[in-house]
Amino acid sequence: MLSAANRLRRPEDFQFAFRSGLRSANRYVVVHVVKGEPQAGPRVGFTVSKKVGNAVVRNKVRRRLRHIMRDHLDVGAELVVVRALPAAAEASYEELTRAVVVQLERAGVTRG
Repeated sequence: MLSAANRLRRPEDFQFAFRSGLRSANRYVVVHVVKGEPQAGPRVGFTVSKKVGNAVVRNKVRRRLRHIMRDHLDVGAELVVVRALPAAAEASYEELTRAVVVQLERAGVTRG
């Protein structure tokens, strides 16, 4: 679980990341990154639409993405929004992890 300081909740923050952040995508996820120096670590948000599946599937995908990002909070970004695509419902945990990490690197933020 992400701490409260690392959660992105306000719709304005999501819109800011969508409009002005760098975007990188593959078949499982789209990662929107706003570079900057975070004060308490990056704030991370998730978007999982009904196109991904029913509520059970969406929550499973969201939990997996939260866990993946919890392990990768040392990215050099201020805001990160991970948007799940329909193929994420069928992806294994390892495939999702690889997809998110590769897209973070492609967006120009790397670990440590």
